[in-house]
Amino acid sequence: MNPALLVLEDGTQWRGVTFGAQGTRAAEVVFNTSLTGYEEVLTDPSYYGQIVVMTAAHIGNTGINRADMESARAWLSGFAVREASPLYSNWRAEQSLDAFLRAQNIVAIADLDTRGLVRHLRSRGVMRGVISSEIFDATRLQQLALESPDMNGADLVRYVTCDEPYHWDEAADAQWYEYAPTTGGGRFAKNRLETAGGATPFHVVAYDYGIKHNILRQLTSRSCRVTVVPAQMPASEVLALKPDGIFLSNGPGDPAAVTYAVANIRALLGKKPIFGICLGHQILGLALGGETYKLKFGHRGINQPVKNLLTNQVEISTHNHGFAVRADSLPPNVEITAINLNDDCVEGLRVPALNVLAAQFHPESAGGTHDALGLFDQFISMMAHGG
Repeated sequence: MNPALLVLEDGTQWRGVTFGAQGTRAAEVVFNTSLTGYEEVLTDPSYYGQIVVMTAAHIGNTGINRADMESARAWLSGFAVREASPLYSNWRAEQSLDAFLRAQNIVAIADLDTRGLVRHLRSRGVMRGVISSEIFDATRLQQLALESPDMNGADLVRYVTCDEPYHWDEAADAQWYEYAPTTGGGRFAKNRLETAGGATPFHVVAYDYGIKHNILRQLTSRSCRVTVVPAQMPASEVLALKPDGIFLSNGPGDPAAVTYAVANIRALLGKKPIFGICLGHQILGLALGGETYKLKFGHRGINQPVKNLLTNQVEISTHNHGFAVRADSLPPNVEITAINLNDDCVEGLRVPALNVLAAQFHPESAGGTHDALGLFDQFISMMAHGG
């Protein structure tokens, strides 16, 4: 393998070898603590504009398969690992990690001191950096990092949203959820859940800020008819689609910069039940009158402890966010329903009078645990009771 170099904006250098595509990429450098689920990380649009460092020592062991992809392509700017497995073994695998990254034009670096790099980012905070397999002048790479866009104030949703509305009808594979307990008190059914009395399935309009496929699967598995719409679609056009509920997806960048989304959701408050996840949670927080702020190094992994303040239970959950809603900025009518046990940041909120429900984490569990699947059932209940 050829040498590669990662340089952060503070000038620190991290040497390794190249795999995946060749070239130079500048972006914000973040880390993910997941032991599994690297394919979901690679294809999550929320990582657009970021170089992701995996803390697990071995990445690539199970290869790549289309079924686990969370979108049609890889979105991140770069990938950094301790050891990239040259071999893979899994009955579902279709190609190696290296081949996938090359096909997706993702520059990656291996044989990296990821432990030292992650400790540095935890201490100093996430920062911009550059991966290169062709430039080895650290001073030049540091300058490229400093010249790259800052995540604060960055509207990245416009780069990942769909161009036109479309319908989604693929359901989740029930074998993965059949025995999964949910916070709603039930269990995921083997087949699609039927609406009461055989009524027409609920129509959910999902704003695509960078939506993950498994979120859509969770909705269709609950007998929802799902229409996915671009992030910029005006509130009036969404209401013209006659939805029973509105979903706000995950996505990349600074939520405060997505001003058109905040304005649209503010216009929709109280009109229909609304459920937001991740960036959708933050946009709801802003639309309700709150503020957002950037975390020092964010939450990214499938092992984050969240305390459900409604049940007083702890749920292990999947996260990917660098921004959060400021708790003391929320108006009195907004109820905080969950907090992160590592730093007490807001992980859930609701406004019963407006039929609003939101989670900062990812209850669709791709990858991760199934602890919070019941949030989707709560959304269904909001629509069933006339929202």
